[in-house]
Formats: sequence, structure tokens, C-alpha cells
Amino acid sequence: MKRRDFVTSALGAAAISSVPYTRASANDLSAKTLSGGETVLSNAEIKEFGDSLRGKLLRPTSDGYDRARKVWNGVWNDQRPALVARCSGIKDVLNAVEFARTHDLLVALRGGGHSISGKSICEGGMVIDMSLMDSVHVDPFEKTARVEPGVLLGALDRASQHFGLATTAGVVSHTGAAGLTLGGGIGRLQRKHGLTIDNLLSADVITPDGQFLRASEADNADLFWGLRGGGGNFGIVTSFEYQLHHVGPKVLNVSFMYPISEAKDVLNFYFDFNMNAPDDLYIGAGLAMPPGESGFAMISGCYFGDFAEGERLIEPLRKFGKPLFSNVGPIDYVDLQSRNDRNNQHGHFYYAKSGFFTDIETAVIDNAVDRFEGTSSRRTLLLISPFGGAVGRVAEDATAFTHRDTQYQIEISSGWEDDSLSDDNVQWCRRYWDALEPFTSGGFYVNFIVDQQQQQRLNENYRGNYDRLVALKNKYDPTNFLRLNANIEPTV
Repeated sequence: MKRRDFVTSALGAAAISSVPYTRASANDLSAKTLSGGETVLSNAEIKEFGDSLRGKLLRPTSDGYDRARKVWNGVWNDQRPALVARCSGIKDVLNAVEFARTHDLLVALRGGGHSISGKSICEGGMVIDMSLMDSVHVDPFEKTARVEPGVLLGALDRASQHFGLATTAGVVSHTGAAGLTLGGGIGRLQRKHGLTIDNLLSADVITPDGQFLRASEADNADLFWGLRGGGGNFGIVTSFEYQLHHVGPKVLNVSFMYPISEAKDVLNFYFDFNMNAPDDLYIGAGLAMPPGESGFAMISGCYFGDFAEGERLIEPLRKFGKPLFSNVGPIDYVDLQSRNDRNNQHGHFYYAKSGFFTDIETAVIDNAVDRFEGTSSRRTLLLISPFGGAVGRVAEDATAFTHRDTQYQIEISSGWEDDSLSDDNVQWCRRYWDALEPFTSGGFYVNFIVDQQQQQRLNENYRGNYDRLVALKNKYDPTNFLRLNANIEPTV
């Protein structure tokens, strides 16, 4: 892969340029600074920092370094940070922040390591790795869950479902809870219970200047507002507290697959069918083309209410067309939540684009189907996720996430295993999205930012909330210490 071409257009390209760091001496390290320059870290300084941690501090020569620097998206697995601080608790994170600030180091934050744009790793800087901080505590009486930043969604779902509870938590079980939440948090429960951020009750935060704060509606309410959709711009969250709801343990699974030749009819039917769907019914649609296969169209989702009522509601689906495959029946909610894992394996190469739609025009369906194509080595997906319901009943300025009028998110993605095919697959995905983007509302999910063009449109994306976000950045991170994210640049 011509990695330079990919990085040039990727988020934070200037900060993670491919200029490698080199050792200053046998035991000292040269590391990248916030400005993109280099600084020398002496062996004594590194040792003192390492000794202050309960977890491990890894150098490039340390056992476990190569394993620790690997992230979900293989596109970024050639990145080599100077240091990886594997934090085991809040004190470790505080010490890591102090060390990075003292030495002006470029910093990446790692929770689940699932960032598609590589924001959880960096070249030559320091990774504050919180993946070991992975405890989940569920209070079944208060119906709340408190999780650390290394928790994966599957662990949250399993712990909550032990008591028949859940909150909105993505659609891939090995996604990190921290990154998902800070960007907004899309999931199958969103029409019934809102986005993940709509279920966030509080957060413990370490700010770039080393303060430890509680953020909630009652404490540091301005920070709490910004954390709900503003990404990792304002602080490092070391604990998330969520509201849980009674869900499952079994829900009604709904799955239909159709020949790709019928894709336009399938999508037209889907949008008509979903127009009057109740909040308990989460039904998406899409197109899929596994490597070397002809592909198929699909309508799939779940119903969270009474099964008999769910069967009645989906009767029009049963009568539509001649599906290649159909399945309607009970499924464990935890199993449903991990169903997409096999299409999102660690270490494969991924690229995706997405946008929000307030309406679906005929041209969207035509372009989506006519331009959809696969290859013998690429898995190609177009996924349509329904919004509305509880998501739309929150005011646009109630959280940093502002797209409450969204009716659908459309995401296109490529996945492949051969690095030499990366340029072709990335370029195809970009061209495909170019035909769909003009029909979006102009908004997009910040967790899917993968290029500099989207980064430059953050002002437009946050609409009337942007100036308020800049003011928060000026207050909590005026030096832009936390910049490997959907970055809101300070103006002070």
C-alpha cells in the first residue's frame, strides 16, 4: 500500500506523519512532540516514569511492545510509538498525562483500539493505553452500569444482561465503550432509548492540566455537555456511568436476504416500510458483497416488545418478494449484539465513509445500487441504520451531538486482507461516496471521520453547537494536548 497517500488525507495526518523517530543513544529515545518535532527522552527519565506506574511502560525493545501497538484497523499497524504506557488505574493515567505534558509529547489515547482512522495509535509519540482498565459494575437496583475506558461493548452487554438490562451500545461487540460514547453512540436500542450519550449519567475525567473531575448534569455541566458527542477533545474519561433499561434476554430477530438484482425494489420497500415503524422496531437495510461473490440485499433488525406484536408488525416483510433466506424468531440479545463481529475482524484493512440523511430521494437508491460493486478480494458493504424515535426527541442543543433530525445513517465500507490492494479499495470507496454525499444533510458521525476534508467540515457538522465546543476546548485544552481525535482546535 502507498501508505503516504492514505495518511495524507486521513485525520490528523500532520500529527502522525510517517517520519520515523530514531534513538538518540543506546538507552535514550527520540520522541515526537505536539508540534511534529522531536525531543530526546533520557533513559533516567523513562525509568522514573515507568517506576511510577502500576502497569507497564513499553519501549520498542520491550517484550509485548509489538502486540500492544496493534489496533483493530490493520491500515495503522505499521505505526511505532516511542512509548506505550499500559495504565492499570487512574493514578497511572494521571502520571502519564503529567509525563507527556512535561515533555510536550504527541499523545494517542487507547481504549478499545477500534478507531477506524487510527486515532488510538501514533508514530513516535506516546500511547496512553487504558485497555487494561476494563472493569464493569452493574447496579441492578438503580439500573446503572459504571465502566472503565478499556471496556468493550460485549463485556458491558454481558454484565448488564445478567440482570436483564442493557443500554444503547453499538453493533460490534469488540468496539470500545469509550470511543463509541464520546462520539455519540449508535446502536440497536437507539430508537427506543436514544443514543449512548442520551443514557450517560456521569463521567470521571482527567483534564490535560491534570485535574480529576466529575462531569454530570450537576457537576461541571459544561464539560458533561461537551463529552456527549464532542469526542475526546476535552479530557480523558476514566469512568462512564450509564442508565440501563429492561431488555431481553431474548428479542425478536428479523432477517431477510434477497438477490442483488432486486436491490432497488428491496430498498424502496424498506424505506416505505420503516416510515411508520414504532420505537420498539429497529430495522435496517443494506447491500453486501463478500469477496468473489455476487452479493445480496438485506433487511434485518429486531423487535424489543411482545413477540406476537412484533410478528404482526413485520407481516408486510414476510409478504414482500422472494427472499433467498429469512429468519424470524427469538435470539439472545447478547448473541444479536455480536452478530457483526465476523465481518469486522482485528488486523484486516478497513476504510469507511458515512453521512446522515433527513430524507431519502430516489437518486440515493439509484446511485447506491448502480455503483455498488465488489472484487475477488474485497468485502463491500452499504449499511442503512434507522434513526428517529427517541433520538429525535432530544433538543439539538441538549448535547454536543446535534443531528436530532436525522432519519437514517448510510455507511459504506471496504474490508480486505492484502495490503497491496489498499489504494484501489480506498479510492473505490471514496468515489462511491462522492455519488451519495450530495444527498446527505451535510452531517456525519464523528466516529467515522477518516479524511482531512471531513475534519475541515467540523464547524458545519456541529451546526450551532460548534462555537460552544470551541469555548470548551479553550477552557479545558487550550494547548490542544488532545488532538488525535475529531479535533476541535482551540482559538486561544
